[in-house]
Amino acid sequence: MDTQIESVVVNPVAFARRNGGWLPALGDAMQRHRSVIQAIQWTVVAVYFALVAIPAFLPLPPESAHIYDNLTRLAQFAFWGVWWPFVMVSMMLMGRVWCGVFCPEGSLTELVSRRGLHRRIPRWIRWGGWPFVAFVMTTVFGQLVSVYEYPKATLLILGGSTLMALAVGYAYGRGARVWCRYLCPANGVFGLLARLAPVHFHVDRAAWKAKPAGTPAVACAPLINIPRMTGASACHACGRCSGHRDAVQLTARTPGAEVLALAPETVSRWEVILLLFGVLGVAQGAFQWSASPWLVALKQAIAAWLVAHDSYALLADNAPWWLLTHYPEANDVFTWLDGLLVLFYIGAVTLVTGGWLLMSLWAAEKFLGRPGERWRLAYALIPLAGIGAFLGLSMLTVTLLRSEGLMLAWVSPARAALLVAAVSWSAWLAWRTLAKTGASGWRRGLAFAGVLAGMALPAGLWFIQFFVW
Repeated sequence: MDTQIESVVVNPVAFARRNGGWLPALGDAMQRHRSVIQAIQWTVVAVYFALVAIPAFLPLPPESAHIYDNLTRLAQFAFWGVWWPFVMVSMMLMGRVWCGVFCPEGSLTELVSRRGLHRRIPRWIRWGGWPFVAFVMTTVFGQLVSVYEYPKATLLILGGSTLMALAVGYAYGRGARVWCRYLCPANGVFGLLARLAPVHFHVDRAAWKAKPAGTPAVACAPLINIPRMTGASACHACGRCSGHRDAVQLTARTPGAEVLALAPETVSRWEVILLLFGVLGVAQGAFQWSASPWLVALKQAIAAWLVAHDSYALLADNAPWWLLTHYPEANDVFTWLDGLLVLFYIGAVTLVTGGWLLMSLWAAEKFLGRPGERWRLAYALIPLAGIGAFLGLSMLTVTLLRSEGLMLAWVSPARAALLVAAVSWSAWLAWRTLAKTGASGWRRGLAFAGVLAGMALPAGLWFIQFFVW
């Protein structure tokens, strides 16, 4: 018994692994059976290339086409109806397992990095603002070319991203995922959502230090300093480090525990900007503009003014398909005015929503009397952002399934429940974060009211879109 107690004290990770638990066992299995994971990865790569490339060279499907009898419809449903919305869900439930086990771009960039030029990663690639810039550019450009609806646009966006991943992998690193760590348009969003996951690879620093210094290192593809890893944000959950030095194991934790444990020095302002102005701003505008009666009214007013003044340049529809949506065979053609108004609408929603949230967090910080606290408090909004992204992406899922004849009467109640859950979860995280500041009761209450006021705008926009328009 004394020996057992000593084992728990000296090396709790090794003790937990030896004494059962399916999560540590799963992590160890991932480490031992790399060949199985590689087989999954290359199967996904093959399916990915087939669904991205082949439909782009086929005629557009007729209105009578179905998911089960038309490859283009199947690819559309696979990418935008299943893949993206449920990858977002997987980040919040399992961390970045998609990145480490399934992502085709990750597999490809790591492969070419082993055989490439092996150059050092330049400073400009390490710039912290790339996740925000890449997310905004990809999201907005995707709206202009209607990436969800047309296979050529899908090939342009996804295929272009894959080519850039290959180029970066060939130039930099030695078997590393430099693209994934710094430049992938989804990296920042995935990192935010993974902070909510109830599972992660935990590192016991004491056990790590207890092992001899000569122990071979783990080749971590996303370039993480494993002994200093404290959360799931950057970890791709590939399992390669599981059991290393008897210090790393897959373990459970309270959902959102990583958000509550954030230290001031680990808070990234670029992450907060991505959260407030990207996921809660740009993405919301992108999901909303096509259904907005406000945009329709604005377009009609501007078009009438242009016609009255014999100015027709903005009403021309001669833009190429790779710049603005141009599919006359489907009666779907953007004018230059359409493109400008999409940019304006997304930009307006971004500035208003992100600005309102930042101002609300600033007010909460003032109530607390603790400078800089707004940046850490912002992380409490991740559930609202993540569930909102799922709601937006799943709109196409619902549209495609209804076109197949499914009624889906449960969708509206489910959306309402998810929206309530998102607001409640973010409010709970905000309250717990405020409690950890040690501020007095009235200060904490006013700060909490400020956070709730901030959340009211994005939540209200979702309510209007689903239950008013």
